[in-house]
Amino acid sequence: MVFLQLFIAFFEIGLFGFGGGYAMISLIQGMVVTRFHWLTISEFTNVIAISQMTPGPVGINTATYCGYTAVHNAGYSTAVSVLGSATATFALVLPTFILMILISKMFMKYMHTDTVQSVFAGLRPAVVGLLAAATLLLMTPENFSTPDDPWTFWVSIVIFLATFIGTKVMKINPILMIGCAALVGLILLY
Repeated sequence: MVFLQLFIAFFEIGLFGFGGGYAMISLIQGMVVTRFHWLTISEFTNVIAISQMTPGPVGINTATYCGYTAVHNAGYSTAVSVLGSATATFALVLPTFILMILISKMFMKYMHTDTVQSVFAGLRPAVVGLLAAATLLLMTPENFSTPDDPWTFWVSIVIFLATFIGTKVMKINPILMIGCAALVGLILLY
């Protein structure tokens, strides 16, 4: 039963996850943490961190890790959990694959029409909203601590701001910033 639920949940995410992997994070969290309770918020946070640090698209990596963890937490063996990874990943990419096949010819023919341009103009704010939601959903006590623990809280805030300014303002390579933030977090928080 968990495999069917995994397939349907990640198919829905793939179908409505406009804006790429980071925009899908809030949708994935809504499904795996809030709706089905397959993962705790702490486990989901770890999944996001691992997904960002491993090669490949973050949305697909997240689906892969969530599928594995959901099946593993349901009490299945490691081998069966790998099937959960494959199920979630396949379900996530299937809608995009189908839609791209169906609309690629029509899109090339009609991409310069006012209707198509209006649809894309309407999707842009939705994508920005999904990215903002993903950011806000990850700003939890598990990630930033609370003011009750001021050292951890303020170190987390400073690392966040330094990484944001480093990548957006100073145009430092995001991979370098992730490595530096991880190193600083290890040194200062432990």
